[in-house]
This record gives sequence, structure tokens and C-alpha cells, in this order.
Amino acid sequence: MKNHSIFVLGACAAVLLGGCASSLGGPSATAELQPRSGSTVSGSVRFSEVDGKLRVEAQVAGLTPGEHGFHVHEAGDCSAPDASTAKGHFNPAGKAHGYHGGNERHGGDLPNLLANAQGEATYSAEVTGLSLSGATGIIGRSVVVHADPDDYKSQPAGNSGKRVACGVIAAR
Repeated sequence: MKNHSIFVLGACAAVLLGGCASSLGGPSATAELQPRSGSTVSGSVRFSEVDGKLRVEAQVAGLTPGEHGFHVHEAGDCSAPDASTAKGHFNPAGKAHGYHGGNERHGGDLPNLLANAQGEATYSAEVTGLSLSGATGIIGRSVVVHADPDDYKSQPAGNSGKRVACGVIAAR
């Protein structure tokens, strides 16, 4: 009887751990942020699909305290010193720049990053209108951190200032 109980407990643990692994092990993408425009900003960003939304999680350091514009950009090219090769915000629906939670916005418009007094930001958001692949796919594009906050209204890019970090988004 004792061996049977151990077997049942072991089987239950395997099922529970297997369920956790499958929710964490789905398709994802990452980007390693590299400094641009003379900054020291660096970090990493992870993207995953969850319940029809795109989850964006980031750890960023070297920022000035406060808010910073944070966007998915059209091109997966961060080679220019000012990240201008990343082009404009990813905009698959051809809409005007706007608030990340609204209907009238670029697909790449994300909530601002918020850096603490030490210049570090821990970020987590779930956004609609983006996916890992397909017409709204972000893989092969770039993610950019800006020097200033996005005001969510100025055209074409929210008056977010210089591009202080850029990373190419790659499938994981």
C-alpha cells in the first residue's frame, strides 16, 4: 500500500509539473537591448502569447528616472548609432499614433517604461493587436526604448525623444 501511495503522489507531481512547464514553454521571442544615442541603457525583453494577447516583459537598466517611450519598431535593424535603422513604429493596421489601450494606435505602441530612482525598470504588460508571427507578428522587428515618455498623442511617434536602446526581436 505504501508503494502504491508513493506512485500516485509521484504521478500527481509529474502531471502538475508538466502543466506548469507547458504554460511556460510555449512559443516566445526575446530581444537584447543595446545602448544607442550615447546612452548606457541595456536590458532584455521577452515576448509570449497569452490568451490572445502579447505579453511583454522587460528588465532595463541605465535609464534616467521616470517614464520612457517603449515601442515595437518596423525594422529589425538596430545598427545605426541612433537606432534610426529600426524605422518607425510597427503599424500593420495603418492607424495614427495613440494610446496603447485605444483602438486608434500603431500596433507597436506599448505602455511607457517606468524607471525607478536607480534607473532600473521592471516591466510587464499584455497588449492586443500584436502577435509573435503573421501579419501582426513582431519576430524580426525591433523594440526601442526612448529618452522621454510617450505622450500618446503627438504624431507620428508620441514625442518620445531619442532612441536610447534598441534590440532585434528573435524567436526563441
